[in-house]
Amino acid sequence: MTTPPPSTVTDADADEVVLGPRFWVPLALLLLAAAGLGLRPLWSPLLWPALGTGLLGAFLLVQSVLLRLRFTPEALLVARRDTVIRRFPYDAWIGWRVWWPALPVLFYFREEKSIHLLPMLFDATGLRDQLERRLPPSLRRDDD
Repeated sequence: MTTPPPSTVTDADADEVVLGPRFWVPLALLLLAAAGLGLRPLWSPLLWPALGTGLLGAFLLVQSVLLRLRFTPEALLVARRDTVIRRFPYDAWIGWRVWWPALPVLFYFREEKSIHLLPMLFDATGLRDQLERRLPPSLRRDDD
């Protein structure tokens, strides 16, 4: 009696990469808001900018928990937990850039019909590695 070969992961499954979350951008905004609220006795108009910054930080913190970037062989997928909410095929990309590579805060990429600017809520090194691996060298714009 012959035993079946062990199950193998398909090439498509093996080539999918999910970037982990990074919480430092939302936490930095929340810290900035807390500092602004702490300085409010010195300058009372600081209340509204501090509250706005705090709300943005809280929103980005929730998004960091919920959203994931998944790289597949054909496209970049934005998923909310296990549900794909947006698909960006690589063949439609014109260029990309991670702004401030030493302290990555924003990820910019352009498709044929639209421009996208995302806060860095995920692993910047993993993002850069995957983009360099999956996109042609002519689209690499990470030198600024």
